[in-house]
Parts: sequence; structure tokens; C-alpha cells
Amino acid sequence: MAIKIDYDPIAAEYARHRQVHPGVLRALLAEGGIQPTSRVLEVGCGTGNYILALQSITGCAGWGIDPSSQMLAHASQRQGKVVFQSGRAEKLDFEDGSCDLVFSVDVIHHVQDRSNSFQEARRVLRPGGKVSSVTDSKWIIRHRQPLSVYFPETVDVELQRYPRIADLCSFMEQVGFQEIREETVEFSFTINDIQMYRDWAFSSLHLIPEEAFQAGINRMQADLLLAPIQCVPRYLLLWGKRND
Repeated sequence: MAIKIDYDPIAAEYARHRQVHPGVLRALLAEGGIQPTSRVLEVGCGTGNYILALQSITGCAGWGIDPSSQMLAHASQRQGKVVFQSGRAEKLDFEDGSCDLVFSVDVIHHVQDRSNSFQEARRVLRPGGKVSSVTDSKWIIRHRQPLSVYFPETVDVELQRYPRIADLCSFMEQVGFQEIREETVEFSFTINDIQMYRDWAFSSLHLIPEEAFQAGINRMQADLLLAPIQCVPRYLLLWGKRND
């Protein structure tokens, strides 16, 4: 179930707080086969963190699309050679066989027609090109640290809107992707400041009652008086390849 959230009003908070997950970046670099001659498309690029990082590291040609004008405005203000433009996963404004890698990070649960989005990704990929949908499994959602610890009300909300990994694999198989596989990445760090949570920089916080949000903030504040808060963000990368 795709729950619609207007990202224009919260684009500034995303630009301020959201950072590249180093495990995701390493996996995209290692598995994506990106070269200076590669053409890489990020679907649902938001403020551009990942595609800008990939372009900077590899020198590839990069594009980022997003339906939010404010997200794109923040992305376009940043230094880099990526082309940012309005677009949606279900209808990619790119020629057949024009990309070497198509990827998205934490986007597939926003997509209304997921099967069609994979069909479009396959269409714009050259033979041998790869797709990667970076998302959350049920286990990851239940064990988000600290989000699910302090805001347990987000768990049921997220389980409703995130698609099952098995369903995504089925969509990919149906449109012709091969060599489908899963890869989970994580890293650990601690925080001494919870401003990103105060600023609602996670979309799930917009979907729980105000009293639940405030209770979670209060618990975080109390725990910070004792010690830094441990964070262990995880993602599941779902890979597929167009072989023909």
C-alpha cells in the first residue's frame, strides 16, 4: 500500500539531515559496475545524495529524477555534474537501452505501480545493465534502531506501506530481470543530538499520532542524559540484471 506524502514541505529537513548510508554506497559501487563511461539513473533521488556521490567518485554521467519540485530544487543547488529533472518511476523519460544502472533508495514503497516501475527500469537499461531497489524488509522495519525503539507506532505503519521482498522479486521476474539477489548492509554509530527526529526528517514520523511522536522524543531526551543513543541503520538491496 503506497501512502502518499507531500515531500515539498519537508524537503529542507531532508536536505539538512539525511546522509548517504556508507554501506549502500559501497554496494552500489561494488556491484553496479560503474565506470566513467557509465550512464546512471537514480529514481526518486530526493536531494541528490546518492547520485551526486556516485558521479563524484566514478565520473559517470548521472541523472536524478523525483516528483517533488522542492527536493529537486535542493538537489540542483549542490555542486556536481548530475542532471536533475522531474519524473516518476512508472514513466521514465529516457530512451530504450540508454542506462547502465538504474537504482532507487527507500523509494519503492512510494511507487503506486511497482510492476510497471520495474518494467520501465528494464526498458531503459542496456543488455547487461542492472537495477537495484534499496528498501527495507519486514525484519529491518521491526528492528530499526533507534526509530522503532522510540517510536514503535511506526512499525505497523511501515509494515503496511513497504512491499514484501518476495513480491518485489516476483515483479522483477515477471518483467524479465534475471540474476535476482538480495544484499543487506548496515553500519553503527551513536548520536548526541536528536534534532533530525525533532524535525520529522523520517517520513514515518508524519504518519503517527502527535502524542506518540512527542512521547518518543521525550524518551530519547531522557536516554541522552545517560549516554549517547546507538544507531544501526540497515538496508536491503534487491538486485536484478537485464541479460538480453
